[in-house]
Amino acid sequence: MGLEKNKEYEITIEDIGNDGEGIGHINGMAVFVKDAVPGDVAKIKIIKDKKKYAYGRLIEIITPSEDRVTPICPHARRCGGCSIMQLSYEKQLEWKQLKVANCMKRIGGIDYVEDLMEPIVGMSSNGSAECLNENVDDNEYDSNHNKMTFPAIRYRNKAQFPVGRDKDGNIVIGFYAGRTHTIIDTDVCYLQHLINDEIIKRIRHFLEINNVEPYDEEHHKGLVRHILTRVGKHTGEIMVCVIINGNELVGYNGKYMNVEQELISCMKDIPGMTSIVLNINTEKTNRILGDKCKTIWGSDTITDYIGDVKYQIGPLSFYQVNPVQTEKLYGKALEYAGLNGNETVWDLYCGIGTISLFLAQKAKQVMGVEIIPEAIDDARKNAKLNGIDNVEFFVGKAEEVLPREYEKNGTYADVIVVDPPRKGCDIVTIETMLKMSPKKIVYVSCDPATLARDVKILTEKDYMVRKMCAFDQFSHSGHVECVTLLQRKNT
Repeated sequence: MGLEKNKEYEITIEDIGNDGEGIGHINGMAVFVKDAVPGDVAKIKIIKDKKKYAYGRLIEIITPSEDRVTPICPHARRCGGCSIMQLSYEKQLEWKQLKVANCMKRIGGIDYVEDLMEPIVGMSSNGSAECLNENVDDNEYDSNHNKMTFPAIRYRNKAQFPVGRDKDGNIVIGFYAGRTHTIIDTDVCYLQHLINDEIIKRIRHFLEINNVEPYDEEHHKGLVRHILTRVGKHTGEIMVCVIINGNELVGYNGKYMNVEQELISCMKDIPGMTSIVLNINTEKTNRILGDKCKTIWGSDTITDYIGDVKYQIGPLSFYQVNPVQTEKLYGKALEYAGLNGNETVWDLYCGIGTISLFLAQKAKQVMGVEIIPEAIDDARKNAKLNGIDNVEFFVGKAEEVLPREYEKNGTYADVIVVDPPRKGCDIVTIETMLKMSPKKIVYVSCDPATLARDVKILTEKDYMVRKMCAFDQFSHSGHVECVTLLQRKNT
């Protein structure tokens, strides 16, 4: 028997779902409740009944869990970016470790996964829940005028702020509410670098005094769609990119006029400002960035480091958003690869060459593959920037380039590193890896489920999992990254 829609129930939360929602049971039926955490006793309203399970909206916490904390952000419940900020950071790490282990057991068919997994690496120097918060100013206070002590914040080096108007016609800049395109207006996001608070304050003022029209997504009218910012963790260099529905930045003061210089004037004195760019996106689409960029001040790129490797990063570049954790993750991938300087390594889904160049410091030869031509251009520039000449990059799909190079050109690999998108590896890529039979496959994953699916295929053939390590790249969200070492069984 199902649950009655819009009826209120009392529920005890027992577990956490894949996206961080609380799970409890009413009359034997599983109910998913956003913003609830294990141990909560809560009053909820049923909003959707799927016969075998249901969804409830949290109305009131009757008895809070001992693992519940008060989120530092007042918008945490509405915003889609911090789905588990109400769960203590220590418990977040425990859940993410368990999430990976459960996927490997249930989907990957590996029963002994606990023996293979290293402790999850959290946002601190020693991987514990004690966060360093390296980007927090000593004089920064939260909205309640308390010194900033909340763990694992201010870690992102990239932010994308949608721009629009609210129902009263006021300019709003912030983030989308969860599963909607309603913009939550905010002056502060505690996941982003501190400098973004000042950038958004200034851009809001610039839009208002120059009568620059925000974008209307429904009617495909207006000009400014998004504000994208990037901050170099180690260099302090800043990029501001304004995404516009047009070919130039214009405002209205009795007549329409170009206001690019006004934008430059209000931005350029921010310490570290290196690049101010316009991105042209005139398509009626949910895609944030268009293909064309126009630098109106400073450099086309900013620079940053991962370890000793220097990277140039443009508005369109893919670059990991958590630099502190990325260095740890890539270090683990390099450790698992176990290179001694004599190996040929293939890096699939290589992006701008971040992992490739990291590996090239220890390998004889590295080949990177990426489908996006602009990313490969960046990868080649980054190799030249660092004086690294033992890398070669290929444009194309991994499932096409790898078979071609193996079957037609006889290319082999001692180690293959894969860092695919959330959908995981294409089956042709997996089959070619099996044919090439490298000694090791290092799998970097942002989705435990597709990782487990691909690992199952590999372990049913010639490979066995030797080690795994999860990383908290996106604190206060349901996402978790993982590095897995697979070794050929006869080595």
